[in-house]
Amino acid sequence: MPEPIIGIDLGTTYSCLACWDEKSNKAEVIPTPSGRTMPSWVAFTPSGKVVGSAAKSQVASNPKNTVYDVKRIIGRPYKDPVVSDENKAFPFDVVEGPMGDPKLRVEWRGETKELSPEEVSAMVLSELRVAAERHLGREVRSAVITVPAHFNNQQRQATKDAGRIAGLHVKRIINEPTAAALAYGLHSNKPAAAAAAA
Repeated sequence: MPEPIIGIDLGTTYSCLACWDEKSNKAEVIPTPSGRTMPSWVAFTPSGKVVGSAAKSQVASNPKNTVYDVKRIIGRPYKDPVVSDENKAFPFDVVEGPMGDPKLRVEWRGETKELSPEEVSAMVLSELRVAAERHLGREVRSAVITVPAHFNNQQRQATKDAGRIAGLHVKRIINEPTAAALAYGLHSNKPAAAAAAA
């Protein structure tokens, strides 16, 4: 049996994952503990961390340590105007790291930690990988991850790094519109669409 490769839509607000089902010859959305999609949120507490819906439910009681929308700043320098604008809106702290990169400052297990956007994204990806392993009943080591078409090389590499931190071999980074076109081609009976997907 070939090694499973999961497809991950690492979204700004919600993430989801799928894999190819050999029996039905279709892409199958893999459920997470949060449902078909999972909030791309991570909350840090004195006892550990929670991801997904459990993290999102922490925002009212633990806003300084509940991190979300990390995709907006991943792969950008701290001084990027987008990071500055987002930092004004976030209830959690984004500080400048030693290499001029953004770091998310949180209290975790009684200590102040400064985490990169890649590390936080890796926590979301790890949760998705565990959901895939639970669903498939086997180890998952490889993935394809989608990114917005406008992502630059640094943002794409940062997303790939997040996958590596999560224990995944990222086979490919695919533009979200390309992934949508491929998905359409897989479910279309039109020969041209099928040829584009092949």
